[in-house]
Amino acid sequence: MPATPPDLRERTPAAKGTENRARALRRPPNPAGQAPPVRKGLRGRLAWRPSPADRDVLWLYLLTRISIWVTAYCARWLFPSNSKTRDSGPVLTPFEHWDWVHFLGIARDGYFPDQAGPWLREWDNREAFFPGFPLTLRAVHVIVPNWTLAGLLISFVAGAVAVLALARIARHHLPDAGAGQRTVLFFLLSPCAVFLAVGYTEALFLALALPAWLAAQRAHWPLAMTLAALATAVRVSGLFLAAALATHFLLTLRTTRNWRQLPWLALPAAPAFLYSWYLQSHTGDWMAWKHAEERGWYRTFHTPWEAWSNTWRNAFDQAQSTGYAFMFQAELAAMLIGLALFALLAWKRRWPEAVYIGLSLCALGTSYWYTSIPRAGLLWWPLWITLAAWSLRSPRVKTAYLCLVAPVSTVFALAFLTGRWTG
Repeated sequence: MPATPPDLRERTPAAKGTENRARALRRPPNPAGQAPPVRKGLRGRLAWRPSPADRDVLWLYLLTRISIWVTAYCARWLFPSNSKTRDSGPVLTPFEHWDWVHFLGIARDGYFPDQAGPWLREWDNREAFFPGFPLTLRAVHVIVPNWTLAGLLISFVAGAVAVLALARIARHHLPDAGAGQRTVLFFLLSPCAVFLAVGYTEALFLALALPAWLAAQRAHWPLAMTLAALATAVRVSGLFLAAALATHFLLTLRTTRNWRQLPWLALPAAPAFLYSWYLQSHTGDWMAWKHAEERGWYRTFHTPWEAWSNTWRNAFDQAQSTGYAFMFQAELAAMLIGLALFALLAWKRRWPEAVYIGLSLCALGTSYWYTSIPRAGLLWWPLWITLAAWSLRSPRVKTAYLCLVAPVSTVFALAFLTGRWTG
């Protein structure tokens, strides 16, 4: 009798087991820490299940948030403005300092309440702040009645998105399975990490900028430039991000020849133009936001060596009180770190990241003096990936970083939470 065709034979349990093992061998391996493949269709795109690596990152993020809230609680009791007070004040008071006042004023009253503006002597120069965060704050306030709590909620959610994206970017660059979590650890314990937990723009900006960078790595240019446009609405640094993405796009043209996506590169300029147009219609000045920075924060143009000299004098020549002098010292240190990072990126020919860091340094290093460079360092994600890569090659780097940075981060957090100037 002729042999029974293979597809008509009865499949015994042993045969089924052999087939299952064969399929497992043919299936491509799933590297540790990577999310499972995304399912096709709308349902697959909307469904998101965190991988074990993502859950580890979110757990680390939550623990560091708790540590900052504990620090804020202690600061309210131990370092009140009046050392003899018996009332520690409202629980959210430590988060209501400095730029938060501007964001709150814009979200609650608008940019020019009661016909006030830069033509008044006591004007607060609030137009220096782009509208992305205040608009988000006003929207969340519809659901969360307390303004401060609404701002904290924005940063809390945005920060979670940012660390997940940062971990994925790190895993893209570094082969180690724990690279993402290590990068996020360095990031969350950095000196100015407190600004990720308060009602400031850093967390929201990174929640848009880092996914934009991921989308660009996957050549999803409409999504990348849309996210970059939203990031520009939050901070003018979004234009630096857009320049870096454009550099990456031009470099990929050597292989893709995909000129159809070129018009998307102009999209991030739209929020800056619309905001300038809005300010011009109220003040007659297209660059009103820049002139507000000059009036309120001495961001007039000076040569790099003049800016360095003025900052050095305020840091070490007793031109300022000790608290401000210390922060000027931190500005100088942050500038040196930024320059070293730019040189390293250029040496490795990572041109898009070098463009992003270089433009940031040019903007921050050409004012009368340095202002907020340590805070801007939070936005330099190549720095945290570089430190993680260094620590993977030399394990002692991680220990040294944690031991040296942890006290500095605590000092910066206490300085901000007690109302002192923090860079």
